Amino acid sequence: MYHCDLLGGLDRLDKVRWGIIGCGDVTEVKSGPALQKAEGSELVAVMRRNGALAEDYAKRHGVAAWYDDAEALVNDPNVNAIYVATPPGFHREYALLAARAGKPVYVEKPMARNHAECLDMIAACEEAKVPLFVAYYRRGLPKFVEIKRLLDSGIIGEVRFVQTTFLQTMRQDDGQELPWRIRPELSGGGLFVDLASHTLDVLDYLLGPIGEVKGFARNQSGQYQVEDIVTTTYAFESGVMGAGIWSFNAFKRSDVTEITGNLGKISFSTFSDDIRVEMADGQIEEYAIPYPAHVQQPLIQSVVDELRGIGKSPSTGRTAARTNRVMDELLRDFYLPLQS
Repeated sequence: MYHCDLLGGLDRLDKVRWGIIGCGDVTEVKSGPALQKAEGSELVAVMRRNGALAEDYAKRHGVAAWYDDAEALVNDPNVNAIYVATPPGFHREYALLAARAGKPVYVEKPMARNHAECLDMIAACEEAKVPLFVAYYRRGLPKFVEIKRLLDSGIIGEVRFVQTTFLQTMRQDDGQELPWRIRPELSGGGLFVDLASHTLDVLDYLLGPIGEVKGFARNQSGQYQVEDIVTTTYAFESGVMGAGIWSFNAFKRSDVTEITGNLGKISFSTFSDDIRVEMADGQIEEYAIPYPAHVQQPLIQSVVDELRGIGKSPSTGRTAARTNRVMDELLRDFYLPLQS
């Protein structure tokens, strides 16, 4: 049942009844159970091209309906919101399918393979007057909400610059088919697209949109075709400056982002729960804010609340598309020779 209170054209929902397109690994713990546990939300149908796997997921998670065809799931009258959890190569196709059916859509990150696909998705959803959300779930996690609170409080003064160093060791070649995350036709690039997108979106959330972007992408290992190192400098629209390096062929793993102001510095990891605040007088505070059992649940709750007309989600198609634009700027020169 719908209320008459409009969400930009879509009636406010009494209860959000989700259908998942692509019930793979990310939906097992991070998101699927969160759709069931969020207040005012339930998971009513799942789809996977392999029907046996879709049926297995439905039975294990107590979901009433399963499909091996995306259009059938989207047109299920019991489904009133769509979650696209496929690799990015299919996000545009399924988001447009949901828009044509007049159903809100929540898309896994990164939003698409490139910025142009993001713009298509935004245009389709705006024309259909349906909301578009993206699963940059760190915007809803208590850790990053706390970091934003610290920045907004002025504890480190005026922010001057931010620096990210992200290192991973090289993935071993086991002779098997390459994972989809390093197949650009499915992912949009390499592990940079999959992992750096989280940090770039977090910085957009904390410091506002990035404006000018410059950088380089290379493949140093020769193990596969996609980029395995990216370096960048950028200027936020606010005037804050930034720099980053992401290497997937290093001797160890590291994940550190430092936001420096004129009074202090906040350091954190994108993928763990630590926060470190260092002040000009030498005072240091270190603490951790644990992630919830289902990491997407806080963001999903904000999406559900917006669809029910009682809140607002911080992660939309427009905020997520900005991250794809930044990644496009950094990867364009690397991929142009491969496309010719």
